[in-house]
Amino acid sequence: MGRIDRRLQELDLTLPPPWTPRGAFLPFRREGALVILSGQICEWEGRVTCVGPVGPDGVDIATARAAARVCALNLLYTLRLACKSDLDRVGQVLRLGGFVNCHPGFGDSPRVIDGATELFIDVFGEAGRHARTAVGVAGLPGNASVEVDAMVTLAG
Repeated sequence: MGRIDRRLQELDLTLPPPWTPRGAFLPFRREGALVILSGQICEWEGRVTCVGPVGPDGVDIATARAAARVCALNLLYTLRLACKSDLDRVGQVLRLGGFVNCHPGFGDSPRVIDGATELFIDVFGEAGRHARTAVGVAGLPGNASVEVDAMVTLAG
C-alpha cells in the first residue's frame, strides 16, 4: 500500500465504485506528465447526492461543501486510473475548476469549492495546493449542486 493510500485510510476516505460517464467524453486525458481530469459532479453509485441550486431557499453551504468533497473523491478515483493505481505518482495538483449551481447574485461559490480544495490538501499536503476558479452557474448535469474538474502533474 502506498503513502497516499495510507493517507486516504487515515482520513477515513473511500473512493467511489466504478462509474459510467454521463456523456461522450473521456474521464481523463494524459499528455506526458500532465493529466486533465474531466468535471465530476457530486454523484455516488449512480445517484446525485446533492441536487438543485445552492443558496437561500436551496441547498445550504455546508451541504454543498460536502458535495464538493464527493466531487473531489470522484476526481481521485479518476486520477487513480490515470496513475495506473499509484496515487504516489502525483507530483502536484495544479488547478481546480469549481462550478456551483446557483441563482444570480450568489457570491459564496468559493466557500463551496473549498470543500474540494481542502480534501486535496488533506490528501496530498503541499502538493495538493493549487490555483483555482470557483464560479456560479445556472445548471449542471443531473441538476447537481456542484461540479469540479482538475489538472494534475505526475512525477516519475
